[in-house]
Amino acid sequence: MKSRITVGMIGFGTVGCGVAKVLLGNAEVIRKRVGVPIDLVRIADLDITTDRGVDVPNGVLTTDAQSVLHDADIDIVVELIGGYDLAKRFMLTAIEQGKSVVTANKALLAVHGEEIFHAATAAGVNLGFEASVGGGIPIIRAVTEGLVANKVTSMVGIMNGTSNYILTRMTEEGKAFQEILQDAQKNGYAEADPTFDIEGVDAAHKLALMVNLAFGTPVNIKDIHTEGISSLSTLDIDFAREFGFTIKLLSIAKYQDGEVDARVHPTLVPSQSPIAQVGGVYNAIHVVGDMVGDVVLYGKGAGSLPTASAVVSDIVDIGRNLLLNIAERVPVASYQWGRRVPVRIRPIEEISSMYYLRFVVRDQPGVLSQISGTLGGQGISISSVLQKGREDGAPVSLVIMTHRSSERAVQTALQTINTMPFVAEPTTLLRIDEGAVS
Repeated sequence: MKSRITVGMIGFGTVGCGVAKVLLGNAEVIRKRVGVPIDLVRIADLDITTDRGVDVPNGVLTTDAQSVLHDADIDIVVELIGGYDLAKRFMLTAIEQGKSVVTANKALLAVHGEEIFHAATAAGVNLGFEASVGGGIPIIRAVTEGLVANKVTSMVGIMNGTSNYILTRMTEEGKAFQEILQDAQKNGYAEADPTFDIEGVDAAHKLALMVNLAFGTPVNIKDIHTEGISSLSTLDIDFAREFGFTIKLLSIAKYQDGEVDARVHPTLVPSQSPIAQVGGVYNAIHVVGDMVGDVVLYGKGAGSLPTASAVVSDIVDIGRNLLLNIAERVPVASYQWGRRVPVRIRPIEEISSMYYLRFVVRDQPGVLSQISGTLGGQGISISSVLQKGREDGAPVSLVIMTHRSSERAVQTALQTINTMPFVAEPTTLLRIDEGAVS
């Protein structure tokens, strides 16, 4: 039996520092739970001179990543550099060397996951990526192990802490998107380039992984309809509140009629619902299994130590496997490799939903009748109407809430309405979370 488990890490940034702190600071409790020490023996990074506030032993730091990948004494390689090409090469090299791999790189797995999953399966090594979704929330282990007896029917949740932080402050303080974004960047809640977070890309990467694991199907990230929050205005947040809703950036996946409805977009949820209460950088994911029913996981979706907690949970899990000389106790993609079947991802045009539509129109007679007539011509039924802003002939906001309608019908109607002479700017369309409503 091995006397210890050795770990080499590539990347010593925010998460890497957290991993070092967890492994070094909780070394004794980890040893008691595993049975042998888990030793961090090598850390590779381009910058090994900056003081990161972590006291690592002498000889651990190196600028040579290859020394981690090719060291025969290292059992587990942890990839924490992010990005695509270089991270992918590092992971595949480690796998080729017969090493188990842990990563938090959801973007890489969402785009190149099939290649990496196949390589790990063929090599018979362990691959852990709990930290790639939900930060410190153990959502991947919940789906692949805790809910293994269930057919998952849906997953709906907040999977990006940055966007949730921005929306929470916009809702509570009434400030504009750009102002809150700048504060988020100053406070370290948003990257210098926040595009992946605010445009829904990060959430889509995570959703692609979860669809893969929950439904046993490879996913092309391009098939997941993705919208962000950068165009949301406080006006829409205020209107939503008047109707009893709160706006959240939701990741939605539902298995229906042999297909998967998977999408990311701003969504109106009832203000009294649990998901509406999730504020700041927190994440929450609601999973429904056919046997267990509703399961909700909630926690910090980002940050050095919460994410590091998830990384180390993978290291411990793999360490236990190595002590027993086993791999693939849980298949890397949740389902046995030969049992995974491609499932069609339903295009956004084929979904149906309830809708919030905000028209900016010139205040003149017959406007509402023309809009409602066009909607009705597409079979779209109106549930509520609210108008505000009437003064001095300036354009006014007219908000219409619909009953459940076809996305294709709504988009067709809007194409016509947006060309009408009284429409001052393109219509704002937001979907309503029907699951939370019912």
